Amino acid sequence: MSREPDPAALYSDVAAHGSLAAALQAAGADQGLSLPLAVTPSDPLRHATIAGIVPHRHASYVTAWHHERCWSIRGSSNGRIMISGDTKDLRELPPVIHGWAEGAGLDEIGKAASFDVLTGRFEVPDKNSAGVIASEWQWLLKSAVDAGWPQYQALIESAHAESKLRRLYPFTSHWALSFSTTPDYPFSPPFVSIDPPRGTGDYTIREWWNGPALNYVTTPAEAIAIAVDRIPAALLETPSEVPAQDS
Repeated sequence: MSREPDPAALYSDVAAHGSLAAALQAAGADQGLSLPLAVTPSDPLRHATIAGIVPHRHASYVTAWHHERCWSIRGSSNGRIMISGDTKDLRELPPVIHGWAEGAGLDEIGKAASFDVLTGRFEVPDKNSAGVIASEWQWLLKSAVDAGWPQYQALIESAHAESKLRRLYPFTSHWALSFSTTPDYPFSPPFVSIDPPRGTGDYTIREWWNGPALNYVTTPAEAIAIAVDRIPAALLETPSEVPAQDS
């Protein structure tokens, strides 16, 4: 394992300002932006916290990588990541930080960013279950495209196309797809877990992740048909159908 560089050497420009928060504020000032950032005392050169004025936005921060010059930004809302991206140019961060802290819409933040920061989720300020479920589907669809795994992407898209599954909260464990009536822990009792193949192979149907295999099928359509057949009758009654929304 390579030895971790001294952050004061790797980020000498940041060190000249005394902290990542101060360096970002200086970069923001050059762009006419005031950034509400706080220093992280335990790692001032590689971590800064974003203070947002929107109540449901929280756990937001910028952090620097340890072995190469790069910065990551993360912003959460109601316990789920809404913005997430990496850049090697510190000057690209202030517009994203400013938009997030000032309550700009996610689309507006995405347009202001010169790197990819939108996760696909949309915000649900009142945290209603139907909205959170629809938001999670949007994230899952985007992440499936980004994964570069055709069999996994086909599974997610096939599941989303089925209205009876689209009403449920989708979640994955080790890339296996499952569903719940509630978007929060504890999830409802498992009824299916679908494990996509890598390259050639079958989709594996289980009742829960890592449980015994119940079926092997060759297409995502077959896997989804089995999943629908396994939905308990009580789950077909709730929650209500939620129309898809863009982030």
